[in-house]
Amino acid sequence: SRDPEPSFYCTRILMLSYEWLPIAGALVGLVVGLTGVGGGALMAPILLVGFGLDLATVVATDLLFATVTKLAVTRVHHKNQFIDWQVTKRLWLGSIPATFFIVWLAQTGELFASPDWVVQLLGALVLLSAVSLLFGDRIQALQSARRTEDPDRFLKIQPALTILAGGIVGTLVTLTSVGAGALGAALLRALYPLRMQAKRLVATDTIHAIPVSLFGGLGYLVLGLTNLNVLALLLLGSVPAAIFGGKLVAIAPVYFTRTVLGFVLCLAGLKLLLS
Repeated sequence: SRDPEPSFYCTRILMLSYEWLPIAGALVGLVVGLTGVGGGALMAPILLVGFGLDLATVVATDLLFATVTKLAVTRVHHKNQFIDWQVTKRLWLGSIPATFFIVWLAQTGELFASPDWVVQLLGALVLLSAVSLLFGDRIQALQSARRTEDPDRFLKIQPALTILAGGIVGTLVTLTSVGAGALGAALLRALYPLRMQAKRLVATDTIHAIPVSLFGGLGYLVLGLTNLNVLALLLLGSVPAAIFGGKLVAIAPVYFTRTVLGFVLCLAGLKLLLS
């Protein structure tokens, strides 16, 4: 594992001690279980700004954290038969190769050598995640109209666009640990406006992210970027919370949860962009 030097955020704010990591993990795990989104978008700013870890460690640790947290809720989604496997496999065709490509770039040592631009990208993605959560219903409604107006053309381009969307998400997730949740959900809503109702969207988005974060996280682990102590403390809180959240999906008010999360992510994204 890696015990990093404090990031440049440490001089600006009061750092939280590691005793708070299980609580942070439980908070994010509950959100992931309930909505399928917000894992990286929440955890990355928390680790960067709240605990002062450097960017490479945040990305590497967050990817494995996301893998285990989402695996914890997989059985619940599978049992409820909410997963759209056809869409998931199409996304994997784009996202998994993209993940290996970014890990290969990280081996050169240049990827996180100048982290400022990646932090700015991370902030922009967190903000974009917030927008997609707050306005996802409108996007889906617009795409539903297009889907019904010209169904043959829409169906014809769906597979290729889904693979492309997977490639975009895989690249962004492996680079920043953000994007598999809210951004992936927004793309799914746009590409499958009739199929991706709330519960199916949560399950499909969650399952797609698992191998992407797993392969990216293992790649960074081999490179020595992961802080295993931080990872263990986060998982201590996140795994039971994610399972609990997954069981609540069938009865929880998903719209309300997404709206609150959207506003929280707005603040987190702005904090990263303005720091």
